[in-house]
Parts: sequence; C-alpha cells; structure tokens
Amino acid sequence: MICAPNGHPRGQRGQRGPRGPRGQRGLGGIAVVALLALGAGLGAGALLWFDRAPALAPVLPADAVGSPAQLARGRVLALAGNCAGCHTARGGAPYAGGGAINTPFGTVFAGNLTPDVATGLGAWTSGHFWRALHHGRGLDGRRLIPAFPYTETTLITRADSDALYAWLRTLPAAVQPNRPHQLRWPYGTPLALAAWRLLFFTPGEWRDDPKHGAEWNRGAYLVNGAGHCVACHGGRNALGATADAGFGGGLIPTRNWYAPAFTRAGEASVADWPVEEIVALLRDGVAPRGRAIGPMAEVVQRSTQHLPLADLRAMAVYLKSLPVEAAAPARPSDPPDPARIEAGAKLYETHCADCHGAQGEGGALADGPERGRMVVPALAANRSVTMNPPANLVRAIALGGFGAVTAGNPRPFGMPPYAHVLSDAQIADVATWLRQREGAAAISAFDVARWRGGSED
Repeated sequence: MICAPNGHPRGQRGQRGPRGPRGQRGLGGIAVVALLALGAGLGAGALLWFDRAPALAPVLPADAVGSPAQLARGRVLALAGNCAGCHTARGGAPYAGGGAINTPFGTVFAGNLTPDVATGLGAWTSGHFWRALHHGRGLDGRRLIPAFPYTETTLITRADSDALYAWLRTLPAAVQPNRPHQLRWPYGTPLALAAWRLLFFTPGEWRDDPKHGAEWNRGAYLVNGAGHCVACHGGRNALGATADAGFGGGLIPTRNWYAPAFTRAGEASVADWPVEEIVALLRDGVAPRGRAIGPMAEVVQRSTQHLPLADLRAMAVYLKSLPVEAAAPARPSDPPDPARIEAGAKLYETHCADCHGAQGEGGALADGPERGRMVVPALAANRSVTMNPPANLVRAIALGGFGAVTAGNPRPFGMPPYAHVLSDAQIADVATWLRQREGAAAISAFDVARWRGGSED
C-alpha cells in the first residue's frame, strides 16, 4: 500500500481531523512540540489509557474462509491498494516486506504480509488482521506507524478485510524478519502515536450513500478505502496527517512530486472528461487529455491497470462527480525577462522540438500499423506545464522518466533526463518559456533546485 503518514480520507464516516496547510516537508520542531504538548496536557497515562487497544474481532469459521469468490475479491483489493508497492522490496519475494519507506520523520520498513508464522502473518487470525486495518493495531495490540494507511483502510468492510486476509494466506510463505523502524524521537514512541491518533484518526466503516447508485458507491469505496488516493492527493500538514480530506492536492513527502487536486480544473479534475477517457487513463496510463507520469505511472502499472473494468468504471464515475472549485484569481506576476524567453525558446528548439513539436503540439508515429497515434504528449495547454507548484514540470525536464507499461501502452516513449545537459538556470528558462505561453508565472533557477531534489525510489 502506498505509505506516507496519513490523515483522514474523504468518506462517509462522520467527523474528520482538522485541516492544515497544503503538504509541507518535515517542520520537525513544530511537530515535536505539538505532540509533546498534547501529551503533557492530557497526561501520558490518561492518553495511553484513552487510546488503549480495542478487543479483537471474532474469527470466522474456517469453512467460511477461502472460497474462490472470496479469494478473487481479496486479490482485487490487494491490487486496488497497491499493497505490493510498499510490501515488496526491490529484488525480494512478493509481499515479504523489508523495503525502506522514507518519510519526513524517519525511515519506516514495510512488514511481511506472507503467511510465514515467525516473520509474517502466519500467527495472525482474521480478527487480528481486521483490527490492523480498522484500528491501526498490530498482532500484540501495539499502535502501528501511520505510514500504514489505516486512516483509509478503516473504511474497508469486515467482509473485504476477511477476503484480503484469505488471499494473502495463499501467498508462498517467505522468511523475512521485520526490521525496526528508524524514526526520529519522539515520533515512534507510544505517547506520540497515541497523541497523533487522538488528533487525526477516528475508526469507521464504509456506508453507501443512498443519494447515489451502486456504481458511484463502489467507486467511492475503492478510491477512499483500499485505494487510499487521499494519501497523496490530500497533501500533508506539519504532523504528516492529510491536510485536505477533499483531494485538494499536495506535495508527496520526500519525493517532491506534486499530487494534483482532483477538485481543480487546472490540476487533475476530470469532471468534464467522458467516463471512457478516465477509464483509459487508469487502465492504460494514457488518454486523449492526459497521461500518468511519476508516482501515478507507478500506480497505474502496479495497480489500476489490473483491476476489473467494472471497478475502473466505478472509480471513473466517482472521480467525475467530485465538485470543481472555482479558480482562484491569478496573482499578478512580473513579466518574464525577454532575454530569458529568447534563451528558453532556443533551448526548446534545440532539445525539445524534435519530439514535442515546434509549438508543443506533441508527436505522433509517422508510419507502421499505429501511424498517427500520439506518443509524445503535447505541451501546449498541458496542465503539468501550468500547475503550481511547478514541481512535476521541473522533475520531468531534469529527471525524465517513462510512463506506465500497460497492455494498452506496452512501449511508452521515454523522456530523457536533462539535468546532466542543462543547468538549473537553463531548465528554468525552458520551463518559463513553456509556462509564459499559457499565462503562467516564470520560475527561477532557485525553483528548479528546490523541486528537482527528492528520492525516486
């Protein structure tokens, strides 16, 4: 499952935690003071008692677990949650954990989800597993680090929890001892975790919205629950909790990619897209008006392309229904330096025009059975070009990358990196030339240095 310290999802379960500023890095001192102040104010003993472990849920009879339909259901949930994305280390056994997940608060190591008794889930019952998803508690009742997105998986129904548990038990058992987390003090302490949970977590379970049909509710359930899309698209506050439960966009911690808002026309809203195009983006990674790049390309490749078509349509119906916020008034900006615009135009002509077209119109295959298929994205009227912050544009130019490899797009054309060819100032000039044509503000070499950093792992 995509792992970053999480807050509350957009769902049907009542109150959510307070909203903060859009996703911010670390701010460790403020976070430490806030957690310790809360603990001191309530009293450590009282806080830990208040957040005591709930009783275990009952275990279903053995003959009710593991039917073919239930296992198929569990497999779909594992794919929807992209569980393998965090719980499979590079070169390691699938779902055996061990991979490092960098957060602004230290390093978290994903656990072993295979049925090995000593190091995995072999000693867990379905009740233990439900308590982990629903309450964020481990086998022995300890508080889980909220890098595990229990703030979203709490919405998963008991039936689906049991299905996911049953499917995980069909995996080959792998001996992979779990590594202790390496979090800075006090983030991994029981008191800090109890304080965080009090501020940002309320257990809940999904309930269909009677104002909408079955397809919309299925899509909302997948997006808000197993898919935990808000973990990236909600941004982060200073304590690592989701800043915006309404998919208002935010920076992905440590990676410096910006997860655009689902509720802004200039970012990732698909309210005016046909459902079929939204499905194409989730299934193939490419659509007439967009394509997945960066972390979203990973999600498409590992997760959404493998989901049943009916589930993709349900997610598309829900995403299309999200409200679109009114565009904020444009801030007046200084006109770009003509010399920079000229320099950016020349750099674009030299390094970019052969693929993206002289006017940023994109590139299509010139021959072969797929002649005319657009394989290089248009940069004109491209939301990644005009988006603020300009993190994704800077990272695409500096670091390059490939789109998702999918059945519908088996050979995505790659974007070569230019960080070794162009200086920060030159990347800023190219980006400014592209942005000024769309009425967006110029960016500086300092902006490039800021946004190009971060891990690609």
